[in-house]
Amino acid sequence: MKRAYSIRNVLDARFKTLDFDGEWLEAVGKPELGGSWMIYGAPKNGKTSLAMKLARYMTRFCRVAYDSVEEGLSLSIQNCVERTFGGEGNQRFLLLNKESVDELTERLARRSSPDVVVVDSVQFMGLHWEEYKQLKERFPHKLFIYISHVDGNLPEGRVARKIWRDADVYIRVEGFRGFPVGRYMGGEPIDVDAGLAERYWSMQK
Repeated sequence: MKRAYSIRNVLDARFKTLDFDGEWLEAVGKPELGGSWMIYGAPKNGKTSLAMKLARYMTRFCRVAYDSVEEGLSLSIQNCVERTFGGEGNQRFLLLNKESVDELTERLARRSSPDVVVVDSVQFMGLHWEEYKQLKERFPHKLFIYISHVDGNLPEGRVARKIWRDADVYIRVEGFRGFPVGRYMGGEPIDVDAGLAERYWSMQK
């Protein structure tokens, strides 16, 4: 692989990006399809709902798999899918029931496998740092979005914090509102639910 690039090489390079618009463009910009993101926050603040909302939006551009490692196929996940997708039959979305790193790797190696994988959550998957790096290196054109619990204001655990530092985009969720930071511009908050967010943040004033 070529390791040294001239300015012309750099400027001529082309990357597959997701043509975001609206609130997601304002929040994230136009991201590359590859690398890793993180969504993190305290329980019952809307992490899963925001991740599901993002997953639905991304099906406009590519295939998305949501690995429900923490809850599996449960009533709460069913309710979240119903709230997010309604009754639509979205052929670009796939819910995975507690797939391990090895099972996920095997799935992604297949032809026509998902382009985006949401892992819910880092803590319940028991992901090791080396496994995280291997997934990125083996599948450089797939985007991995990791959901994490928190310890204080930071992702919980050593591996989650290393992923957070490495992530191209991270979104801290509090009070049903996501606060994004990333490498593709954007940066505007995005609501999981406008009514619930307004109620929460009006009480913080």
